[in-house]
Amino acid sequence: MKNVIFFTHAEKGSSGGGKCIYRYSKIINQIKNFSSEVLHIKKKRTSKYKNSLNKILNLKKEITSGWQYKDITCAKNFRYKWFENKINLKQNFDFDNRKDFVILPEIFAHLANELLIKKKIEYGIFIQNGYSINSTNSDDKLKKAYKNAKFILSISKNTTNCIKLKFPKLKTKILKVSHSLNLGEVNFNKKKNLITYMNRKLPNHSNLVTSYLKPNLSKKWKLKNLHNLSEKKTYEFLKKSKIFLSFSSLEGFGLPPLEAALAGNCVIGYTGEGGNEYWQKPLFTKINSGEINTFVLRIINKINKNNFKKDFSKKNYNALKKKFSKENEVKNIKNFLKLI
Repeated sequence: MKNVIFFTHAEKGSSGGGKCIYRYSKIINQIKNFSSEVLHIKKKRTSKYKNSLNKILNLKKEITSGWQYKDITCAKNFRYKWFENKINLKQNFDFDNRKDFVILPEIFAHLANELLIKKKIEYGIFIQNGYSINSTNSDDKLKKAYKNAKFILSISKNTTNCIKLKFPKLKTKILKVSHSLNLGEVNFNKKKNLITYMNRKLPNHSNLVTSYLKPNLSKKWKLKNLHNLSEKKTYEFLKKSKIFLSFSSLEGFGLPPLEAALAGNCVIGYTGEGGNEYWQKPLFTKINSGEINTFVLRIINKINKNNFKKDFSKKNYNALKKKFSKENEVKNIKNFLKLI
């Protein structure tokens, strides 16, 4: 039996990337002849202390940027509190080269040599954001990591294009994978005059848009920032809201706008580049990043028209559901498992 080990960051805040890794691990555990674990890593306390001291004293930083192997450790028993966890945890860096296969996220790809290559452990790299490929300024480390990977998983067309530009000689290693989303059927009778958004990526932009919007909203309308909520609570608000404001920035995919659309929202805002794969009218309204005034006026216009149910395209909605179905997700996972 092959065991697939996913590395991920032990971060407290909500993360679409974390959700995807947990879901993949859970699915693999249900496939015959495979098992899966998730290994969370964090920086050692001594490393954090050293970095803080360097900043205070303004000491010279290391030449190589990015997390360093000597500075990391396993975050034992860590689980995302904002996401339902049904996965197996791995809590050490001991690997069995006869059965273990490791999948590194792009942000830790440069650690492949110390973690895996020297130990003769096979691995792949999972890229959910093509704009995070430069996890270190050491091109030698990156080239070695990607060259020795058995395959490179890409979550979107945009991410694939980024990989091809950065590593043009590794095109044949790229395998497309996908998300799956199922938020149930849209019930417009439960919709409220609610506008939801997430300010995590571009807080300055979201603050400006909401600040300019508030004086133009009647008392019947409310704004809700879905920051650091559990997945369940986030979905509850998305199912109630009519409009979702997207502040995506350099995203490989951009999960929240898609979740919002599948929950029956009119999505207005930035595609974050990765969102161009699914950003189609009338479910989505595109605003160029930084066009704050246009952003606010489009929201006001949408509210004044008050034809949310009429504008909701069942055809586009069904196409989204099919494209990001559980069937497609499992099919893509099985495709890369064949290479392990």
